[in-house]
Amino acid sequence: MQGFDLEQLRTLVAVADAGSLTAAAPRVYLSQSSVSEQIRKLEERAGQSLLTRSKAGVAPTEAGMRLLGHARRLLALSDEAFRDLRGETLQGELRLAVTDYFRPGDLTRLLGRLGERYPQVRLHVTILKSDALRTAYAHGDFDVALAMNIAGANAAAAGGGGAVLRRESLAWLGAPGLRVVRGEPLRLLVLPDTCSLHQFTVALLRRRRVPYVLAHVASGVAGLQSALAAGLGVACLNESTIGEGIARLAPPHGLPALPRVAFQWLPARRGETAFVTRAREMLSLQLA
Repeated sequence: MQGFDLEQLRTLVAVADAGSLTAAAPRVYLSQSSVSEQIRKLEERAGQSLLTRSKAGVAPTEAGMRLLGHARRLLALSDEAFRDLRGETLQGELRLAVTDYFRPGDLTRLLGRLGERYPQVRLHVTILKSDALRTAYAHGDFDVALAMNIAGANAAAAGGGGAVLRRESLAWLGAPGLRVVRGEPLRLLVLPDTCSLHQFTVALLRRRRVPYVLAHVASGVAGLQSALAAGLGVACLNESTIGEGIARLAPPHGLPALPRVAFQWLPARRGETAFVTRAREMLSLQLA
């Protein structure tokens, strides 16, 4: 028999979100030993390791990350099919906030497709910087919010809470053929200094003693993409921002290695309605 067991996939998602086998166990109503056994069987089925273990907990391997993306979609689709056959239609009004770094070239199309599939959901979408998004969500301005967290840089801001929808690599980007000249200040393109990625990039360059000048400060990701395509300089951005006229810098460029970022749902509030919970699951299926 080909394919994966849905309950084993559900356990994998729980472990990845919780960060340890022990913390995942109550989420899937299993003992720790049963969780371990489920993961063992899943890895056996996959033919490769899906998690790395350390004193700090567990983290997905590259293969585990790929399978997690499929697992979330399969589980959401299974749950959606179950509710559809039970006649449980998703309808209501939802206020959604999304970081402007999230799939900027695809988001409009994805939201349009979502509207066609769920016409009874009245979706109000706001695009914000992650820090502003977190503040607004904490004040109750949105029902569901998707923020970007930089691995190892703003874990505290993540609140340890919601599920990870998508992970991407950061990269040094510029116009095709752009070269970084060693010894000359890097012409850096950024968003305003309230942006966490701006703060991370500048701090990284300072630590590594890479000289730079702020050549352009854009108000949003679209403006940053235009500046990159025009050849105004170099930016540190997530890979889904790569579009026409933008490319990764060709090695060797002498710039520091970069971590990954996670696009993560902010934690559900106490007393969240069933509609909002289901809507988040629907969004996970459609946007991943």
